[in-house]
Amino acid sequence: MATKGDETRQGILAKAFELATVGGLSGLTIGRLAEHTGLSKSGLFAHFGSKEALEVAVVEEAGRQFVHDVLVPALGKPRGEPRIMALLDNWLAWGKRPGGCFFVAASAELDDRPGPARDALARANKDWLDELATAARIAQSEGHFRPDTDPHQFAFEAYSIMLGSHFFYRFVRDPAAIERTRKAFAALLAGMRVKRR
Repeated sequence: MATKGDETRQGILAKAFELATVGGLSGLTIGRLAEHTGLSKSGLFAHFGSKEALEVAVVEEAGRQFVHDVLVPALGKPRGEPRIMALLDNWLAWGKRPGGCFFVAASAELDDRPGPARDALARANKDWLDELATAARIAQSEGHFRPDTDPHQFAFEAYSIMLGSHFFYRFVRDPAAIERTRKAFAALLAGMRVKRR
């Protein structure tokens, strides 16, 4: 059962994640978070101890929300390609939120900045790539994907498409970005699919 302290911390993290998604991790300070939560800086330090610990907690909160919004709903779909389609649709919706995909933006921000926040982000991205590869393996076992499909190649290509989608949708503001993303995913799936006679 969650304590009042746990609930307070969760509320702080939800607000911190929201701020970091729009303004980046580097723009997230204890002072700025205090302004948006109505808590004192000392109260926030009591929860996190340092800006670095706050950044790690925000990355972990992003992972929790991603699992809740993208992965969990897809698990209700039939195994194999239908579940992969749901994962891709949910993932695309995640990237359309205000500020775009937290993981894409944070990866660009932290790629050359070693430390615990980068390590936490790398773990979260690796976990997601592993989930995509697992979904591809399940699609193979269900007879939807070819036996010679490389699940890790599928994960690589799916993530690459999403990175391109984020660039064209968020930065270039190409009105056709989402449609092109869906076409790219359809082509990827068609290449993996078992050919029916």
